[in-house]
Amino acid sequence: MNKQLLTEFESKWRPQINQYLDEQLQACSDQPTLTDAMRYSVLAGGKRLRPLLTLAILDTFDIVTTAANLRASVAVELMHTYSLIHDDLPAMDNDQLRRGEPTNHVKFGEDVAILAGDALQPLTFEWIADSGLPASIVADQTLALAQATGPRGMVAGQIADVLGAGQHLALPALQQLHREKTGALIHYAVQAGLIQAQVQPAVQELLLQYADAYGLAFQIYDDILDVTSTPAQLGKATHKDADEHKNTYPGLLGLAGARTALEQAVTAAQTALVKASAASQRDMGLLAAFLTYFTD
Repeated sequence: MNKQLLTEFESKWRPQINQYLDEQLQACSDQPTLTDAMRYSVLAGGKRLRPLLTLAILDTFDIVTTAANLRASVAVELMHTYSLIHDDLPAMDNDQLRRGEPTNHVKFGEDVAILAGDALQPLTFEWIADSGLPASIVADQTLALAQATGPRGMVAGQIADVLGAGQHLALPALQQLHREKTGALIHYAVQAGLIQAQVQPAVQELLLQYADAYGLAFQIYDDILDVTSTPAQLGKATHKDADEHKNTYPGLLGLAGARTALEQAVTAAQTALVKASAASQRDMGLLAAFLTYFTD
């Protein structure tokens, strides 16, 4: 895995993603407070992992990223931000910090934060719908996003997390919870690139296996960091999962066991990429480089 590949790719695209979000959200509402609240959370920083994964798929399959591709690819960051705003609410995780800054409800009040999230969700679909991509691609990507974030995807994982607090979940139930809550949107981010690039189904299946293994690794790694890091390092509160009796991989497997599970997830992702490369005759080095997030 070549870390330099990822560094160069991020250096090229992350500034463009941030600039696009900034420009497009300047007049996203005729209500100034709503605009400010939406922009506050979307522009608060972050890795921009999900749009980067979509763009990495396009790069892997030699698709020139047009303005239409960019709009449809960056839209996922609006949905991701909506989920963070709502996750942070007092009725959910009651977090005070996000990316080192006060959470949206702390800054603007709970009512405005709820509405900012509510506005970002449909705006995501608007950006895909008016991106200018062919109608069949818009339809497929819209369906994929709705499935990833709805009652069988992200929201299903969120309610499982809420209802599971204080209960002891077995490993399969914990994996299912995170496959929906965290993994579904990562799965979609890869799927969106595959849809735009019109990749053949057999290769899509393998790369979605990569996406699912990546999503699992992402959650395990996040759980580990909650135990081993400080709030200053993460930009948010740590040790909250244990304090609130949430189900986590370190809590279930121990820290050493969680690290072993992380290694297994990374290996599964690597294996899927090897198979996808053989099936497509494409270099998967850039996608493999995304795994250095967990290993370096």
